[in-house]
Amino acid sequence: MSTAPRSRKSPRPWCELRDDERPTCAGREQVVLVSTDDEEHWTCPEHAAALWLTEPTLRFSAKSRQGAIAEAMRHAFGGGR
Repeated sequence: MSTAPRSRKSPRPWCELRDDERPTCAGREQVVLVSTDDEEHWTCPEHAAALWLTEPTLRFSAKSRQGAIAEAMRHAFGGGR
């Protein structure tokens, strides 16, 4: 048995569109959008709303929690809590 540390996958970024110099992410949940070629986009609710509104072929993945999708829809349509 080895005592060497196990290799682990690096954690997925919280939001793929996050810019460290100008953080514009909003929302607490992570949303997964899927394109027609099954490419996944892991984003915050605000970026998910922007992508979903500008790219009609994207769909919400079952990997997204219902609360995350609801938060993205609030961002998309300007609804308050």
